[in-house]
Amino acid sequence: QMQLVESGGGLVQPGGSLTLSCTTSGFTSRFPYMSWIRQAPGKGQEWLSSLNIFDGRNKKYADSVKGRFTISGDGLKNTLYLQMNSLKPEDTAVYYCAAGRSADGNYNYRGQGTQVTVSS
Repeated sequence: QMQLVESGGGLVQPGGSLTLSCTTSGFTSRFPYMSWIRQAPGKGQEWLSSLNIFDGRNKKYADSVKGRFTISGDGLKNTLYLQMNSLKPEDTAVYYCAAGRSADGNYNYRGQGTQVTVSS
C-alpha cells in the first residue's frame, strides 16, 4: 500500500502564492508518475500537472495553470511539490497528489487532500 500526504494549503489573497508538498511512502518506485489534481466545490476532479518523480521528465501542465504553477519532485525524499503563483479565486479547491504508472494522469493512489482557498 502506498501512502500520500499533502500539506501546505491555506487561505491566500488573489495574486498570492503557496507551495504544496506531498510526501509518499510505500511502493513509490512502482508508481513513479506523480500528479497534482484538484476538486472545486460542486465540480469534478481536474488534473493539473504531472511528472516522473525519479528523473523529473515528462513534466506536463493543464492549460488552466500553465505559466502559474510549477511541479517539482525529489526522488530521494519521495516528495512532490507544487509551487502556485498568481493565484485566482477560481483556484479554490481541495488539492490532491496522486501516483500512477503512466504519464497520462491516471493514478493508482491518491492522498487525502489539502484545502486551498483564494479570497480577499
